Amino acid sequence: VIDAPDVSRAVAQWLIDSQVVAVVNTGEFSTGAIPNFGPQMMLDAGIMLVEDVGDGVLVGLKDGKKGRLTESGELFCGDKLLGSGVVVTPEDAEERFLLAQQRLVDYMEAFFGNTIQFIHSESPLLIDGLGIPEVGDVLRDRKVLVVSPGRYFRSELKELRNFIREFSPVIIAVDEAADALVELGYGVDFIVGDPGGIGAAALRSGARVVVPAGPDGHVVGLERIQDLGVGALTFPSAVENATDLALFLADFHQAELVVNVGASVTLDSLFAQSGYASPSALLSRMKLGPRLVDASAIATLYNIRSGKNIAFLWGVMGVLVALATVIMVAGLAGEGSFMVNVVDTWNNIIGRVAS
Repeated sequence: VIDAPDVSRAVAQWLIDSQVVAVVNTGEFSTGAIPNFGPQMMLDAGIMLVEDVGDGVLVGLKDGKKGRLTESGELFCGDKLLGSGVVVTPEDAEERFLLAQQRLVDYMEAFFGNTIQFIHSESPLLIDGLGIPEVGDVLRDRKVLVVSPGRYFRSELKELRNFIREFSPVIIAVDEAADALVELGYGVDFIVGDPGGIGAAALRSGARVVVPAGPDGHVVGLERIQDLGVGALTFPSAVENATDLALFLADFHQAELVVNVGASVTLDSLFAQSGYASPSALLSRMKLGPRLVDASAIATLYNIRSGKNIAFLWGVMGVLVALATVIMVAGLAGEGSFMVNVVDTWNNIIGRVAS
């Protein structure tokens, strides 16, 4: 039983190698967003596929418990029906693959058409940084953390604690991520986004607020800024995503390294038409080039894969402390000098062991 929409070829091969006889998916094996070949591979291997059973099965079913799957796609645990789904046939899988293939071609043609149009309209921003607000040298040659309110940004922040503690990066909060950062006690240097969705505590935290503005000069959330009496810098452009504005800001002011939290953009996310995949997202990340690193990569560097080595070191240290304690007690317990007392104690121990 898996929760994996759009099962990839690699996942399918792993399931085939595991010699499973059936795979029940809480979602769809192929959503139609990308032409994935995984379902066809499993069907060719004789594996029964049941999809769209819902998340409820994960509550009632645990590893190690026996279940029963009917030919019509009903999943039981004992006599209890956990859920039912749709049985996928080879014809269904092939039809979805071909439809998704054509849909992806159409989408990518439209995407890159929009990208060319964006380059045409925003070339002054992309080439010369026109419109990017002046902030001095606060970002120059510094490590910068751009935090966006993505789905897992809080957990990613938790994994970056050691990085933040070691390098004290400039923190740029995007939209409502500013509220979370202030709540967690981080010192936010910049806030980029619509003030209408950001709490007053974050806006008044001392961070420099950068407010998006349209090409016509209209400032989003100007009334809220004025009501709070908070000063703000404007960033006029056609870019709609505040994360992309934050990345352009860090690039123009020559940040040494930019760590992106909560807004990862990959080729897979572009194919899947995720919310962060847009022409400005693609170009802002290409603009930063090798200076842009995803939070997951930094977290991997600080992740201790196993606690065995640490436990061994603590064990060795414990033995050394115990030996030092014994030596100190032995050296101070006798009537002679420190070394004489230690030698006498050692000789007594050896004598008792020998006897």
